[in-house]
Amino acid sequence: MRRKARKLEIDQQLLDTIYKVQREWQQIESFVENSVEPSNEIIYTQNLAQAKYLFLLREARHRNVNASRYS
Repeated sequence: MRRKARKLEIDQQLLDTIYKVQREWQQIESFVENSVEPSNEIIYTQNLAQAKYLFLLREARHRNVNASRYS
């Protein structure tokens, strides 16, 4: 039973991290869209945030995590 509780806890942390990274990526994307000429650094940061988000989504899919279960 302890193992299942630990998995639920880790899955919830994964979902929290996904939401946090998604907000970060959206903020950076909005900044880039509103910029006349974004710097290479901000474009790099945007790509990095996107990669983190997509990685976390793949991990959630691999772990069979569904947000509706944890709401």
